[in-house]
Amino acid sequence: MTDQVIGFIGLGQMGSRMAARLLAAGHRVVAYDPVAAALDAAVAGGATRAACPREVADRADLVFASLPTPGVVRAVALGPDGVLQGQRARCFADLSTTGPRVAGEVAAGFAEAGRTTFDCPVSGGITGAANGRLAIMVSGPRAEYAALEPLLQVLGKPFFCGEGAGQAQVLKLCNNLLAAAALAVSSEALAMGVKAGLDPALMCEVINASSGRNSATQDKFPRAVIPRTFDFGFTTGLSHKDVRLCLDEAEAMGVPMVVGSAVRQMLAVTSATFGPESDFTHVARVVEDWAGVTIGG
Repeated sequence: MTDQVIGFIGLGQMGSRMAARLLAAGHRVVAYDPVAAALDAAVAGGATRAACPREVADRADLVFASLPTPGVVRAVALGPDGVLQGQRARCFADLSTTGPRVAGEVAAGFAEAGRTTFDCPVSGGITGAANGRLAIMVSGPRAEYAALEPLLQVLGKPFFCGEGAGQAQVLKLCNNLLAAAALAVSSEALAMGVKAGLDPALMCEVINASSGRNSATQDKFPRAVIPRTFDFGFTTGLSHKDVRLCLDEAEAMGVPMVVGSAVRQMLAVTSATFGPESDFTHVARVVEDWAGVTIGG
């Protein structure tokens, strides 16, 4: 696979680490990001510079993208200077969280040109991206998945979810809703315990040995909330976007999301209070302010 040229578009906190892993595995990578410093860092790490998404697709056999919003993905994939306009790449694999509608649009556009797409949203955060331990949800044509799988294995553990465009995106939205819900309700539970005089670290220890354990009590609180760093590595704005996408899709499918709606509201309050670029563990700070306590410190 090392003779294949890999394109990589989007060199933010997640994308830069995934591109670095592909380079470390011996792959030739052509990279693009509109932020000059991010692109310069990738080039310093061994990537070849491209001036736009189309140029990436002119020089690569397969193009990965790791981008922040559905609109950006649509523009990068289908826009006038996008990947679809490139002459060489036959496959576009989107590692972003976009929701199934954009995944379907992109797949349809590429199919008309006789090209292939996979939606490959990832979970595991910055640490998972750096150490190659991401969970990667994949949907797309099964017959062509075998060629993509070894590359995904450089980044983490891929799970093939189905051939329908957007199926992996649905699973990713469900996962991110659960992660945000766990953070919100754990914040309420720990705030209650602290107000009653309990130690938050002890609470996490007991909860993690009990039936209430979840990703927030096992990881986010010990790492980012109790030490007061609030630097888990995922922004409030992106979490709010993902939960909003999940609820929009659920509504279109006729699936009620009563608890999910409360989680979306909590993220909206957190974004309004601390800003969309704040770490989403600031949800705990919102609850702290309401409860009049401090969890950790």
